[in-house]
Amino acid sequence: MFGKRTVVDMIERSAENETDRRRFLKSAGLAGLGTIGASALGGMNRAAANDYDGPSDAAILNFALNLEYLEAEFYSYALFGHGLPNEITTGRGDRGPVIGGREVNFRTPAIRRYAREIAQDEERHVRFLRTTLGSAKVAQPKIDIRNSFTAAARAAGLIGPGQTFDPYANENNFLLAAFIFEDVGVTAYKGAAPLINNKTYLEAAAGILAVEAYHAATIRTSLYEKGLRAAANKISAARDSLDGTSDLDQGIGNDDVANITPADKNAIAFSRSAAQVLNVVYLTPQERRQGGFFPDGVNGSINTSG
Repeated sequence: MFGKRTVVDMIERSAENETDRRRFLKSAGLAGLGTIGASALGGMNRAAANDYDGPSDAAILNFALNLEYLEAEFYSYALFGHGLPNEITTGRGDRGPVIGGREVNFRTPAIRRYAREIAQDEERHVRFLRTTLGSAKVAQPKIDIRNSFTAAARAAGLIGPGQTFDPYANENNFLLAAFIFEDVGVTAYKGAAPLINNKTYLEAAAGILAVEAYHAATIRTSLYEKGLRAAANKISAARDSLDGTSDLDQGIGNDDVANITPADKNAIAFSRSAAQVLNVVYLTPQERRQGGFFPDGVNGSINTSG
């Protein structure tokens, strides 16, 4: 059905790392490529690697899975008072605990309903990516959804050095906390799109990006309607200071003009590289492999900010 080179290419794109590639190539040779000797397999593997020097599709999806774990845990605790089921947090790498998190006492029924829908969507994203990745999926890393929000709020100037920010204290704090990383998810999927080779994966990622954009717009609209524009704009400025010199972030507007859709002059959403995304969630403008919302770093081969 597929030529030898096509099969090797498929394996190259789906493997998480070099060990995976060797194992999958060996398995393919035993299962259906018996005419290919070990030396030929090695040569084809090297040739395929020379053809493509970017991250594999599985590495990209695993990077996204780390971000979905973070969002899903935050919303799950805020809505239901508990985190994700244990059975959907296992996988490769160190499986870590969740620090913080508790149920929010929502006073606005509409905001509770918005948050519930987002929580359900984020858990479904986790389940979908885990199913898609199969045995290559990474475990949920250690996630901090308590101290990290205080650090982010201090960086944004929302609170002073000796103060703390509790994202679960009320619905206003919850919305500001959600805003810290909602836009980041949109720019992450946008930035990853050109790197995904498998068209089925690309379509799925585009679908998740669209849903994340709906979520981000809902949070931005809610903040604007509640008059939390100044605080939200400070968070936007803080994100922009973390991800490098490029202007990849926009606030939600002012008293006269709303800015629900952050986009460039062509009304196209911004992109962030994986390193820039990690700058934001690690809460550092420097090259690091851990920090902020991920105290021990993310799992998978894409793990360094920059």
